[in-house]
Amino acid sequence: MEINGLPLHPLAVHGAVVLAPLAALLALAYLVPRWRDRLRWPMVVGALLAVASVLLAYFSGDSFREANDFFNAADSPVTAKIDDHEQLGGLLLWVTLGFGVSALLNGVLHPRVAWARWLLGLLLLVDAVAVLVLVVMTGDSGARAVWGEGFSG
Repeated sequence: MEINGLPLHPLAVHGAVVLAPLAALLALAYLVPRWRDRLRWPMVVGALLAVASVLLAYFSGDSFREANDFFNAADSPVTAKIDDHEQLGGLLLWVTLGFGVSALLNGVLHPRVAWARWLLGLLLLVDAVAVLVLVVMTGDSGARAVWGEGFSG
């Protein structure tokens, strides 16, 4: 996948690196009771944008890797690092999908019953923190694979 001759993945990851943590932070702010009503729909929209950006980054990454033999050389330390990055990207994809569902449930149901609000809020908290951690880990592994001892041009 390309845009005007440039590979899409290096461009798409910028959206995921910005939108996913921003949506996770918005979800954490939503958990503050007095901000809950004001942040309900911005949180849902942010989570859906985060899911879309991570999906785009993931699928463009698969395409980018398949199009470049450099990233698939046998017994290469770069290939091993790219494999690690790809595994983290897959995990980030699933966690972000779960985060999107959790945010959507919190926003749509916006429960008034204490136990349901607590349970959905706990799920949202865990998902948001997991997204934050995995975005950092995935981005770091990709940057180290490409800019560490790997690709230099």
